[in-house]
Amino acid sequence: MPDLLIELFSEEIPARMQRRAAEDLKKLVTGGMVEAGLAYASAAEFSTPRRLTLTAEGVLAASPTTVEERKGPRADAPEKAIEGFLRGAGLTRAQLEERDTPKGPVLFAKIEKPGRPAADIVAEVLEAAIRNFPWPKSMRWGAGTLRWVRPLHSILCILNDEAGAEIVPMEVDGIASGDTTAGHRFLAAERFAVSSFDDYAAKLKRAHVVLDPKERAEAIWHDATNMAFANGLEVVEDAGLLAEVAGLVEWPVVLMGRIGEDFLGLPPEVLQTSMKEHQKFFSVRNPKTARIERFITVANTETADNGATILAGNEKVLSARLADAKFFWDNDLRVAQSDMGVWLKALENVTFHNKLGTQAELIERIAALSRELAPLVGADPDEAEEAARLAKADLSSEMVYEFPELQGLMGRYYIKAAGHPDAIAAAAQEHYAPLGPSDDVPTAPVSVAVALAEKIDKLTGFWAIDEKPTGSKDPFALRRAALGLVRIANETESSLGVADFIKSSYQNLITKYLSELRLCARATNGNFKMVQNYLTDFDESDGNHYLRLSKDGGLGPENHLRLLDQGTVGSELLAFIHDRLKVYLRDQGIRHDIIDACIAMPGNDDLALLVKRARALSEVMATDDGENLIQGFKRANNILTQAEAADGVEYSYGGDVKYAETDEERALFAALDAAEAKITPAMAALDFATAMSAMAALRGPIDAFFDTVKINADNATVRRNRLNLLSQITRLCSSVADLTRIEG
Repeated sequence: MPDLLIELFSEEIPARMQRRAAEDLKKLVTGGMVEAGLAYASAAEFSTPRRLTLTAEGVLAASPTTVEERKGPRADAPEKAIEGFLRGAGLTRAQLEERDTPKGPVLFAKIEKPGRPAADIVAEVLEAAIRNFPWPKSMRWGAGTLRWVRPLHSILCILNDEAGAEIVPMEVDGIASGDTTAGHRFLAAERFAVSSFDDYAAKLKRAHVVLDPKERAEAIWHDATNMAFANGLEVVEDAGLLAEVAGLVEWPVVLMGRIGEDFLGLPPEVLQTSMKEHQKFFSVRNPKTARIERFITVANTETADNGATILAGNEKVLSARLADAKFFWDNDLRVAQSDMGVWLKALENVTFHNKLGTQAELIERIAALSRELAPLVGADPDEAEEAARLAKADLSSEMVYEFPELQGLMGRYYIKAAGHPDAIAAAAQEHYAPLGPSDDVPTAPVSVAVALAEKIDKLTGFWAIDEKPTGSKDPFALRRAALGLVRIANETESSLGVADFIKSSYQNLITKYLSELRLCARATNGNFKMVQNYLTDFDESDGNHYLRLSKDGGLGPENHLRLLDQGTVGSELLAFIHDRLKVYLRDQGIRHDIIDACIAMPGNDDLALLVKRARALSEVMATDDGENLIQGFKRANNILTQAEAADGVEYSYGGDVKYAETDEERALFAALDAAEAKITPAMAALDFATAMSAMAALRGPIDAFFDTVKINADNATVRRNRLNLLSQITRLCSSVADLTRIEG
């Protein structure tokens, strides 16, 4: 069976598009081949800046001949119906087969589709793939109609087997397929013919082209780390930059340059960001001082002077870039050390969201909430409030304007330079965390307070203006904020009632609107009653009321800002946070029904305790005692529910052991008393593990009770006592979790 080799050779493809493009080429071509009946054994894709390559091994020489059987009309059907069937099948009446069926004689057609040569199928599939390639951005050039990411120069397409290589004939927009390619643009530009993938890869390497992007990345990292190690330094790891640089070169040549002495005092993150963003350089660090002292650049060619000219040019350009960064740094330090209030004042003119006010108003809300949260997370309220007021000051700095990705980090430097304690400085960087599922959460108390406040304010604010996530759309990253809230509360074991702080955040949010509403009264000729009606609607929070405030300063039904009422915001937002909590716990292997059983309990807005309860219940449910206890609980609950419905009374007063008639009955009374003596204080102390363990210990007495005792006894007093005993079982177990929600 032949092997297939395809190469699409063009001008330089942007590095960020290469991997996806190679995958798309493989998907389009192999998918088209399979759809046409042309199977293959394996396939692999490769990319360089100037080529996309696909190889497929074990391709069938031709698609197999297929026979399709098609059922037609009855043999005695009208002639026109039979003629229509014949036209569709492309057969004559004599070629049809008549078969007896339960519905009488029916005509069948066998349509044979002969196989097609592999070359014909590949040519057809490849042309369709090229013409319909899903580039994020594409262009036309010359007089042709073909769109490609950059001008396409040649198409290599061959099938090879033991007999040799065969060009797959095809043409796309005047570009005819062939068996030749070109090497490195500068080091080996001549075209050469290839006869197989192995021949192709070997000749490319001799022509200074490393085909596999993984091999290029490994070579870059190997040479860079060895070069740094030889100088007593280390390369700062950056997987994203490594992948990008591997997509910029076909023949990587690693060079190490120096950073000017004037710039070595810049923060390492500034040097690293500037070199990465502007020059695609790797940072080289001195492990003894943690300073960035050198840089690694990767050239795409070999030179007679071993890269000296390239390095000189790069060092010159880098110096100009770093001079800008040093200018920003020096200016920012002067402001930070003199008066950071200048930056905070500037934020009064920076909009956070047109319905939620400015950055300065956001800071005021976060500061107020941070002060409330501080005692619950072990932070000093004054420090937490001060940290919140300064946490976003660096948004006005020149450095963050140039490099937005450094926000928070630069704030930490500037706040520390201004003489504030380390805890306040750290909060500027850490209050944004976590930024992703693998990101660490803040653990310092002040940082925790500000981080929680920032996320609660964000969630409450966008919920209040009805800007909630819908489907896959979440433009304000509210799911990330909610998950961050869950993770911080849980991983720092911060026990706090989220619902209370949502309410506080809402009150902080509408303070601005209330003051503006009072001003609006003057704009409505002193119609304070109209304003008061809106305030009453808001204060009562009884239904889906809106707080309406016209943008032009008057009250009216049109062109108004609106806030959902506090009750709606609180309930919907807490449900949203619980959804994120479910995702968080499911990733840790805790079943959804166990989570639901815990969420249904009072105090479910304390996320840290909710997680502890869920984990304790999950551990119990993983045991035989736990699983069997649930069956006993459900049996007791079902019998009790049915009896209460039939009798029209509630059995909730507890049983009396003096009416017990069997040893198993008396044993269950004793077990319930013993369990309650453990569960009640454990729940009061929020010791869920002890409470769950005591509950699981009831499994044996409950099983024995149901095995030997008849609930609906003939004696009415005994029956009532046993039903009250069942009520005691359900009440005690339900004090730990809502076991009715457990499946099974």
